[in-house]
Amino acid sequence: MIQREKENWFRMLFVWRGSVLPQVLPQLLILLVISIAIVYLKGTLFSYKVPLNPAPFTLFGIALALFLGFRNNASYDRFWEGRRLWGALLNTTRSLARQALTLTTYEAKSRELDDFIQYLIAFTYALKHQLRYTDAQADMEKHLPLTLANRLKQVKYKPIILIREMGRWLQAAKADNKIDTIVQAAFDGNLNELSNIVGGCERIASTPIPYTYRVLLHRTVYLYCFLLPFGFVDSLGWFTPLIVIFIAYTFVALEAIADEIEEPFGTAPNDLALNGMSHMIEATLLEMADKPKPESLSHKPYLLD
Repeated sequence: MIQREKENWFRMLFVWRGSVLPQVLPQLLILLVISIAIVYLKGTLFSYKVPLNPAPFTLFGIALALFLGFRNNASYDRFWEGRRLWGALLNTTRSLARQALTLTTYEAKSRELDDFIQYLIAFTYALKHQLRYTDAQADMEKHLPLTLANRLKQVKYKPIILIREMGRWLQAAKADNKIDTIVQAAFDGNLNELSNIVGGCERIASTPIPYTYRVLLHRTVYLYCFLLPFGFVDSLGWFTPLIVIFIAYTFVALEAIADEIEEPFGTAPNDLALNGMSHMIEATLLEMADKPKPESLSHKPYLLD
């Protein structure tokens, strides 16, 4: 995720890192070349053509802008719901850690409490890896007993198995009279919330925006942009490439942004910083348990992953 300090209006005009311009620059350069060729060849190579003027492009551009707005809203809703779910994950893991530390009768430095805190941390990293389709084994071995980490190696839905392990921890605590029935119910409510968070993230990851809708909008945007030079060449002359590139940048960049944030759990520059959020959850849980905090993550300038 790109995070930059607010800059004045003039510097914002020239921001490169953090914008989608690097992604859409090849398309814009192709369109620039086509626009220059159309202006240069006007009246020589194509003397006979269907007369076009800017009016139809103005009307169609308004409609296209509305459709792009709907597409961006749909993509941002997915992005914001993903961020909300990870915010709920932070709150729920803190609540579970507090309950384990203050509502049980385990000694403050007991192995049982340490195990539960590590379960919560491992759960967070397991969810991150599941959403990004990456290998979780290193993080599992770091935070879990080796036997459990090895059992999870072939498991597809590791966060759910870890919720089960936390349920067994809760069952053992109840059997040892370390918690009562009321506290057990409070724990169980938060474990259910963890399950809801996993389900919400899986729903976003497994249900993309309908492909046919994306294809239709993509084709329409590029067809519109590549027809623009023919509509403006008669009235604008050599100003056509400049105006066409400006208009095309707006439409193509909007589509690129929508594509990028549609999958909020990926590794694109404007996706959610799951590594950073996982590290923050680990740090806050260890701090609650009076354990040493992990080393800070190193990031590229302006970029959190």
